[in-house]
Amino acid sequence: MDSTSSNVLITGGASGIGWALAERFLQAGSQVTICGRRADKLQDAQQQYPQLRVRQCDVGQASERIALRNWVRDECPEINVLINNAGIQRRMQLTNSPDEWSESQQEIAINLEAPLHLSTLFIPHLRQKPAAAIINVTSGLAFVPGSFAPIYSATKAALHSFTMSLRHQLANTSIEVIELVPPAVNTDLGGAGLHTFGVPVGDFADAMMSGLDAGAQEIGYGTSEKNRMASRQEIDEIFRQMNSRF
Repeated sequence: MDSTSSNVLITGGASGIGWALAERFLQAGSQVTICGRRADKLQDAQQQYPQLRVRQCDVGQASERIALRNWVRDECPEINVLINNAGIQRRMQLTNSPDEWSESQQEIAINLEAPLHLSTLFIPHLRQKPAAAIINVTSGLAFVPGSFAPIYSATKAALHSFTMSLRHQLANTSIEVIELVPPAVNTDLGGAGLHTFGVPVGDFADAMMSGLDAGAQEIGYGTSEKNRMASRQEIDEIFRQMNSRF
């Protein structure tokens, strides 16, 4: 895909990985729209980049996903790239959380239902473009799960599977299907201070943009690249080492 002349919609685009990608697409010359739940974060982002378009939206709600598609169709039909980035991560012990299913439902809705639904909603719109893309942000934990975040890991594994199927079904269309596979990145995912050991978000975003410009369909970085390419035996060993302290 062409990062210099695209028109990009990024969910969860006001912070973390989404914001880092938004900045880089803007700096490359693309037009960018971000959506998120918090109006104040969206306003702060637009103050930094007045050309940025923002839309308040909770992608965890099916009705708001449909409203987002309708808004794009009616107000900014030039959008040709959808980046499903919004996500939440909860650290939890399954044996200690029998009454927290509503929180798990929200995690599943934002991490999995939203990208699946938005992808299918946007396919008819994107197929009208001579060049388009759906980019799903998964995780290294899609390939080797973290027992400390079992729901998150499961949603990302499912999204990886969906992305492969979607790519196959859209292979003869104008829509590229791309997967970005972050390792632990120094953002506030899951709560402030939990990922300070992660790679700098700017370094990760730079690597993703390089991969997109090179035409890659599945792009890892650091430990997520190791996880992505691991054999089954290697996966078992990575899992053991990664989860030994939890």
